[in-house]
Amino acid sequence: MNERFELPAELTIYTALETRDSLLAWAKELSAKGVSPLKISARQVGSVDGAGLQLLAALNTMELQWQLVDTSQPFGAACRLMGLQSWLDSPYLSASETGVSA
Repeated sequence: MNERFELPAELTIYTALETRDSLLAWAKELSAKGVSPLKISARQVGSVDGAGLQLLAALNTMELQWQLVDTSQPFGAACRLMGLQSWLDSPYLSASETGVSA
C-alpha cells in the first residue's frame, strides 16, 4: 500500500463519496501498521470545494494525525479562503515538500 494518499484532481462534492471511501480505507490500513502521521498529497487537485475540504477536516475528528506533503495552487487558495490556512503551515504541511506559494 502506498504510504502517501494522492487526492484526486477534482476534490468536490461530485467525487467526495468515492474519495472518502478510498481515503478511509487507506488511513485504516496505515494506522493499523502504526504509520503516523498519514501523508496526504494535494498536488494534483485542480478544483476543490467545501465538501472536498470537509473530507480532510473529518480526519481531525477521528484522532488521526496527518500532514500535507504537497499542495496545488487551487488547493492552497481554497484553504486560505475557507479559513484553513493552518493546514498550509506546520504541523500539517511538510515544509520540505510544499508546492504552495504564499
